[in-house]
Amino acid sequence: MELSRSEMSILPNGKGQDLGEEMCVSMKTMMEEEQNATHHGRFDDPDSTLAENIEFLPNSEGKKPRFTDFEGKTSFGMSVFNLGNAIMGSGILGLAYAMANTGILLFLFLLTAVAGLSCYSIHLLLKSSGVVGIRSYEQLGFRAFGITGKMAAGIAITLQNIGAMSSYLYIVKSEFPLVLQAFLKTDISSGEWYLNGNYLVVLVSLFVILPLALMKQLGYLGYTSGFSLSCMVFFLSAVIYKKFQIPCPFEEFSANSTLAHAHSNVTVNHAHGYHNGHVMVDDSRCSPQMFTINTHTAYTIPILAFAFVCHPEVLPIYTELRNPTQRKMQHISNISILIMYTMYFLAALFGYLTFYTNVEAELLHTYSRIDPYDTLILCVRLAVLTAVTLTVPIVLFPVRRAIQEMMFPNKTFNWIRHVAIAVILLTFINMLVIFAPNILGIFGIIGATSAPCLIFIFPAVFYIRIVPKDKEPMRSTPKIFAACFAGLGMLFMIMSLSFIIIDWTTGSSSALGGH
Repeated sequence: MELSRSEMSILPNGKGQDLGEEMCVSMKTMMEEEQNATHHGRFDDPDSTLAENIEFLPNSEGKKPRFTDFEGKTSFGMSVFNLGNAIMGSGILGLAYAMANTGILLFLFLLTAVAGLSCYSIHLLLKSSGVVGIRSYEQLGFRAFGITGKMAAGIAITLQNIGAMSSYLYIVKSEFPLVLQAFLKTDISSGEWYLNGNYLVVLVSLFVILPLALMKQLGYLGYTSGFSLSCMVFFLSAVIYKKFQIPCPFEEFSANSTLAHAHSNVTVNHAHGYHNGHVMVDDSRCSPQMFTINTHTAYTIPILAFAFVCHPEVLPIYTELRNPTQRKMQHISNISILIMYTMYFLAALFGYLTFYTNVEAELLHTYSRIDPYDTLILCVRLAVLTAVTLTVPIVLFPVRRAIQEMMFPNKTFNWIRHVAIAVILLTFINMLVIFAPNILGIFGIIGATSAPCLIFIFPAVFYIRIVPKDKEPMRSTPKIFAACFAGLGMLFMIMSLSFIIIDWTTGSSSALGGH
């Protein structure tokens, strides 16, 4: 027979070195009796465990944990690639704006701090997972705090991934019309329906994302991860190249060159002037700042935290690793974060040094101000659109699994429920993207709420609760550090939300941070 998830989450991790076949049989009998007492349902569909359910059982020798749905076969290098792809997201498009509002040195300090804290939080997750033998974030929460911990983890993952999918689809909404405009050599204000981002994001969701999201197993989408990451590498290469091609002050593209010439001798305002059919940006904004504090600085830490969230994917990648050990997985995490840290800093630095204080919250929009028909930028837009579109189905799977864990914990796989959750999620996210003023509000709100929970608070409190007191007393150094880590997460969440509320109240951001 098969066991319910709640029972599997409390199975030992094989630390009884002499457990034999009789002990396994008696343990199963005990769990069957507990199952009947608590009226837990049974999984009658064996295929459902491959799709959305998580099982963990000790092997027959009782020494090493083994997952029943697959055997780890992924190499060290491929695991680094997979986790790096999980870390990489559309947050990279907002990092240049973050640097413009903090300065280079402060941004570097914050980026380094968040990366280091992410490595430490992954260490806490891996240590907790090693104690109880669980690879699900939600089930770690259940093991630590029962149903309350499970619900808290599920809600945080849902909010985080909905924020990620919203940012991805917002990029589709904002960039797809510009790509079509460049192809067709037409004016974006012509009023054609196929140049309306709201229509385009709905079409992409219906005909590209939804079919992929309806697949039963996440593994079928693994072939798209490498291509998505390579598209982001191409984006970074283009940002570095454009730094040496675009002068500062740069010349804004003017669609009506005749009107621009007619006003060529008139100063429009303190920041702009017309020159040869282009709007000239004042060169007083073309000097880098090492340290800056302003009303937009409050968005910087949430954007950085959002960019480094990969924690719901760490444990599944851990179980797929060939010959998995905690030490090996920690090395994989450190290398992946280091690679993404380098890419993030280079993208932010060269994007900022190209436009300085004129950079927008969405970097690609700034390039379109110079020449919306630039061939290289057009290719970059296509690459980013492809990457984020193919990433949405992958991000949707953990949300659907979290919803299943919270609302239908003991139900077998059902195609109607599987499809319905995907359709409802995509409908809600499309509405959010269509009516959200800009991408900065999405980054700020989600980064200030769910990211601190997943990076700081949950790994720390799970570690404190799960690691036995006989191994690490409550006053031991590791648990004191974990408690401080959780407190740092709470402080970060409160401060970030306070700054964002103050920013909205003063109206300095103009609709969620627009400028």
